[in-house]
Amino acid sequence: MSKKSDYGIAQIASTKPIPALKLPYEPIDPKRYNPPIGLIGCGDLTQTHLRAYKRAGYNVVALCDVDEARVHERRKAFYPKATAYTDYRDLLKREDIQVIDIATHPAQRIPIIQAALESKKHVLSQKPFVLDLATGQKLIDLADKQNVKLAVNQNARWAPHFSYIRQAISAGLIGDVLSAHLSVHWDHNWIAATPFDNVRHILLYDFAIHWFDLITCFFSGRDPRRVYASTAHSPSQKAKPDLLAQATIEFDAGQASLSFDADTKFGPQDRTYIAGTLGTITSIGKDFTKQSVTLYTQRGVAKPKLRGTWFPDGFHGTMAELLFSIEQNREPANSARNNLPSLALCFAAVKSADTGRPQIPGEVKRLPD
Repeated sequence: MSKKSDYGIAQIASTKPIPALKLPYEPIDPKRYNPPIGLIGCGDLTQTHLRAYKRAGYNVVALCDVDEARVHERRKAFYPKATAYTDYRDLLKREDIQVIDIATHPAQRIPIIQAALESKKHVLSQKPFVLDLATGQKLIDLADKQNVKLAVNQNARWAPHFSYIRQAISAGLIGDVLSAHLSVHWDHNWIAATPFDNVRHILLYDFAIHWFDLITCFFSGRDPRRVYASTAHSPSQKAKPDLLAQATIEFDAGQASLSFDADTKFGPQDRTYIAGTLGTITSIGKDFTKQSVTLYTQRGVAKPKLRGTWFPDGFHGTMAELLFSIEQNREPANSARNNLPSLALCFAAVKSADTGRPQIPGEVKRLPD
């Protein structure tokens, strides 16, 4: 049905329900390749790693952490037959282990990644990948030299709603992306009195790296021109770092915005809105585990019923993509090389928040101190 809008522009659209197109948004496992895997770093989040791997039937044979009690706790809970180590170098000596999941903190992770690559192991690195772009490029070059794969655990890409949106954009269902506006409103005060309470840019760096990475996926192949970001301290927050943050990103013929309200005590909401030349796709819910996706096009309105949740399916997706890429002898979609533009955008946003001035992604070479 055709009508004239308040702006005098002819609008042609249908509101009739239409079937949602089936898209490959779920993790895709390799067909035959199921190598021995070693995990280095057994912090709290690795429970999600191991839960995802166990559900997928992956072959985790070794676990390592400097805290001996913690590594035994993870082994007992998930892979009782795995060997426990407290020194990652001992784990890397094992010739049978082909893939290493490295889940330590960034500063500790670099020498471990380097040692794993030099041992000719394929590596899945926790996010954020590195603290400076030059170090990231050196590790990429080393992986190429050793003929092994280096991927990054940007697990939000395989959260069901984000994955479906990525696939819809890739399939051309909404045409060229014009704008992407993502907002998260939740309570992040759980970090108070934890080590995360000392991370000054806990939102724009440690948390928002997922959203900066998603923006680079949604605008695939298009370099951002500038980013402007800011943070603020909420008067009611318990955590030390600023729990209010926002970023505006400029593209040629496009724009994006990110909004993070991490001191939201009531009515939490997680919302994504992507507008394109041929349609719009949205996802909304009270958090990232409960999302409802809607696709609007000239044909009508589609509401796909998605299976799974970000935790643990996103973690299944990152490892599945690495293993599948090894089997197919190709670069993984979540390769370290693919992740550098996301880091460049993140670093520029952090510097913008520090200086109060827009920054050009790629010109800020490392995470500001």
